[in-house]
Amino acid sequence: MSSNSREITLPSAEMDASRMPGYWVMARLGKRVLRPGGLDLTRAMLERLQISKMDDVIEFAPGLGQTAQLVLKQHPASYTAVESDADTAAHVRQCLGEDHAARRVLVEQAQETTLPNQCASVVYSEAILTTQPQTSQRKIVGEAFRLLKPGGRYGIHELAIQIDGDDPSRIQQISKQIADATHHSVFTMKSFYWRQLLMEAGFDVIQQMTTPMRLLEPRQIIQDEGWLGASRFMLRLLSHSAERRRVMQMRKIFRQLRSNLCGICLIATKPTVA
Repeated sequence: MSSNSREITLPSAEMDASRMPGYWVMARLGKRVLRPGGLDLTRAMLERLQISKMDDVIEFAPGLGQTAQLVLKQHPASYTAVESDADTAAHVRQCLGEDHAARRVLVEQAQETTLPNQCASVVYSEAILTTQPQTSQRKIVGEAFRLLKPGGRYGIHELAIQIDGDDPSRIQQISKQIADATHHSVFTMKSFYWRQLLMEAGFDVIQQMTTPMRLLEPRQIIQDEGWLGASRFMLRLLSHSAERRRVMQMRKIFRQLRSNLCGICLIATKPTVA
């Protein structure tokens, strides 16, 4: 992310830290990588999506615009972000310098956009499905399928649960623990069910990658943010007591559940018309 984007007022900036969603708490402290599998899993997803100058790309829920900027380095034919929150969309527009006809940010729901059928060759999203109930998850994945041309590629980067067996109550308990700590809804699943979600929509899942969920561990912060970004985050953490309490609460839960959580990336394709 460019240095200029760091000065932009973040969405929820005026909200009390005790009530703010966890991802905005981290962003307020200067953390830019907020995805469960870290920057490496994001890069792995983009590498396998093989975005080129020929691609029309759609991103659902771009967050701070970090991944969008990586995508734009590949100079796709077009880039469209779909963001439901107007303040977040305005932030992304500023981050992208949206003065280019082929770059746009739409304030719409990913479940049902106004974009035409088969208008994209690549659709991807990160950490949006994890925050949606299953009915919305199906709608979002179905919308990605509708927007993609035959042969188009779809990538997701989400949080997955790792437990022995298939215990719905345990999965629900883990999701609730994370939701209570982060102050936003969490509806995560085992890897098998993420794959099933995509296949039920009509996709062919061609690749799966997982990585430990270490979002708030010092080594991961340095790896994701770099030494300068990690130092900035730690200094702000020390000087903002309310935000520090929230981050420590989240890290405590993440550590308690470390053997049960991972970041997952799935790459899928829309079948070509016979």
